Amino acid sequence: MSVMPKPAALERPNAAPVYLDYQATTPVDPRVLDAMLPWFTEKFGNPGSITHAYGREAEAAVEAARREIAEIIAADPREIVLTSGATESNNLAIKGAARFHRESRDHVVTLATEHKCVLESAKALEREGFRVTMLPVEASGLVDLATLEAALTDRTAIVSVMAAHNETGVLQPIAEIGALCRARGILFHTDAAQAVGKIPLDVDAMSIDLLSISGHKIYGPKGIGALYVRRRPRARLEPLFDGGGQERGLRSGTLPTPLVVGLGAAAAIARREMAEEGRRLRALRDRFLGGLRAELPDLVLNGDAERRLPGNLNLGFPGLGSLDLMNACPGLALSTGSACTAAEVEPSYVLRAMGVPEALAAGSLRIGLGRFSTEQEVDFAVIALSDAARRLAAAPVKTGA
Repeated sequence: MSVMPKPAALERPNAAPVYLDYQATTPVDPRVLDAMLPWFTEKFGNPGSITHAYGREAEAAVEAARREIAEIIAADPREIVLTSGATESNNLAIKGAARFHRESRDHVVTLATEHKCVLESAKALEREGFRVTMLPVEASGLVDLATLEAALTDRTAIVSVMAAHNETGVLQPIAEIGALCRARGILFHTDAAQAVGKIPLDVDAMSIDLLSISGHKIYGPKGIGALYVRRRPRARLEPLFDGGGQERGLRSGTLPTPLVVGLGAAAAIARREMAEEGRRLRALRDRFLGGLRAELPDLVLNGDAERRLPGNLNLGFPGLGSLDLMNACPGLALSTGSACTAAEVEPSYVLRAMGVPEALAAGSLRIGLGRFSTEQEVDFAVIALSDAARRLAAAPVKTGA
C-alpha cells in the first residue's frame, strides 16, 4: 500500500474544490463531447425520419452507438433499449417485468440496500398487489446467497440486485445470483450504473436478463441511459408509456441523437481503458486509505474491503458528524451518500441495513475517485480530512454527530 509523504504545506491542486464524488456523477470526457457536438447542429436529423439523408445519417449514428453500448456488456445490439438513464431503466425493468407476468408470477425480490429508484419501484408494485421481499445484507454489504435462494418461489417474477453499490462500492456475486435465477426460470435484473465500464460484465456468462446503464456515470452526458433486455430466452416487459413504438415498442419517444452518440463514445472509451484505469484507481484508493489510516488510526472502512469498486471508499469517522467534516473541508467536494435536508444529514439507510451503528453511520463519508483524479489531489484530501477530523475531535462541543 502506497503511503504519501506529508507535505510541508497544505496546497490545493487548483482553485476549484477537489472532486471526490465520482459515484454521484462524472464530467463528460472531452473525447465524448467532441463526438457529440456535430449532432447538435449540422447533423440534426431525427433518427426516425429515414425517408431522407438527414434521418438516415442520424439513424446510422444511433445504431453505431448501440453497438458500442452492447459490446461493453457482451450483448447483441438488438438487446439494447435506449432510455433517459438508469432510473428509467430500473423502473422499466422491474415494473415492466412484474406487470407482464402478473397472472403467473406476482413476487419481486430485491435487497434493502438497493438504490431508491429500485426500492420505490418495488413499493409501487406492492401497492398494486404484488408481494415484495426485501432481503437483508451482511455486515460486508453482500447478500447471503443461501438467504436469497430461500426467498425464491414459483411465483417469483424478478430478482433485482445492484452489481456495484453506489454508496459502498461493494460488488455483489452477480454471476452466482444469475445462475440461481436461471435455474428457477426467474428474470434477473441488475442495476449496473456503477459497474459498467469499471468491471468486466458479460450478460451471458452472468445469466443476466435485464441490465441498467447510465451515461453520466461513465463520463458521458446526463439524460441518457440504456436497458439491456435479453432476447433468448426472451425477457418480456410491459412498457411504461405509449407512443410511436420506438425501441421495439418498449420505450417510445424521439431518440436524442447527440446524447446517444455520447453514450456510445463513452462506452467505447471505457471498454478500451477499463483495465488500465482500474489499476490506476486501485492504487489511488490504496494511497488515500493508507494515508488516512496513518493519520487517523480509528478510521473505519464500511463495506467489504476486497469486493468493491477500484475507485470507491466509504469511511466512518468515529465520534464525528459527516456534515461537520464536510463543512470543515471547503476545499473538497464530498458526499455522504445519504439524504440531506436543510442543515441535517440523515444517516444512510444503506449503512444502517449493513448493521453499522447509527453514530458511525452519521459520521461516514463516501469517497469517489475517477478518471481525472490525481495523486496530488489525493494527498491534499488526506491532509485536509485528517486535519479537519482532529480539529473537530478537539473542539469542546461537537455537533451533527
